[in-house]
Amino acid sequence: MRIGLVVDATCDVPAEVFERYGIVVLPISIKIGSTTFADTRSEDATLAFLESDVAEGGIDAETASFSVDQIRDLFLQKLVIDFDYVFCLTVMRSRSPVYDNANQASFAILNEYKPVRQAAGHNTPFALRVVDTQNVLAAQGVSLLEAARMIAAGDQPPKIRARIEQLIPNVHGYLVVRDLQYMRSRTRKRGDSSVSLFSASVGTMLDIKPILHGCAGNTEPVAKVRGFDAAARKLFLHTAQRVKEGLLTPDVCMSYGGPLEEMRALPGYESLRSACAENSVNLYESVMSMTGMVNLGKGCLIIGFAAEGQTLS
Repeated sequence: MRIGLVVDATCDVPAEVFERYGIVVLPISIKIGSTTFADTRSEDATLAFLESDVAEGGIDAETASFSVDQIRDLFLQKLVIDFDYVFCLTVMRSRSPVYDNANQASFAILNEYKPVRQAAGHNTPFALRVVDTQNVLAAQGVSLLEAARMIAAGDQPPKIRARIEQLIPNVHGYLVVRDLQYMRSRTRKRGDSSVSLFSASVGTMLDIKPILHGCAGNTEPVAKVRGFDAAARKLFLHTAQRVKEGLLTPDVCMSYGGPLEEMRALPGYESLRSACAENSVNLYESVMSMTGMVNLGKGCLIIGFAAEGQTLS
């Protein structure tokens, strides 16, 4: 059975992962003034965007995920021919319309695929499963990597589906942003009031950086640290400790809103890298998606892994 994987462009894993497993990306369009960018998970394009003058207008950007019709057309024109079963793993439903759009499109796809497959010489059924990963960015990549590994090992859809559903509630994503005022403006523009003006103003004035925790569809602050470097160090060391205690998958995913050399120079990074190497855990590093940086600001850091139990405090 040919099993495919589809994710939206906010999923932060390195380009070689997409290439190795043939993962299909649902692009996101970003409009800043009169300029429109297509976020397709190209790190080179993202870094070029960061260095451009246009990026300064990111606070007023308009983003648009693939629509119901665009997802339907992608499947009917290509994916129902290339695969027999597709898992579509989306960003947290409460943060994006991708899950709802893909779920709605799935009804039309499953009703219309037969003549398309038959014309291509395939007479077997096609199946599609849309999954809310209940997390964002690099943390979304944890579920994707597990699914990709299982597909490569020859596991069948029921086993993969059960494993992913078991894993998702235990995937933790931790985020530190540099500019709280920027993030507040972006969240308000998208109708999200989770960051108040008072919190953003006080945090900026005192250089307080909250560490946000995403898990099981929820996002909340779990710690406050003075200074970005100190917050990054706390996050790296916490993740290193969780690695030593044992993870549910052999992966740590992290992404950074800028060149990776900047991230690797942050205090605590080497402790995490060493812990992963000593415990046979894969450390996946990627430049944050263009969409992620537009919404969160430059220089933000997110780390994702799967583990049972406690969160950072």
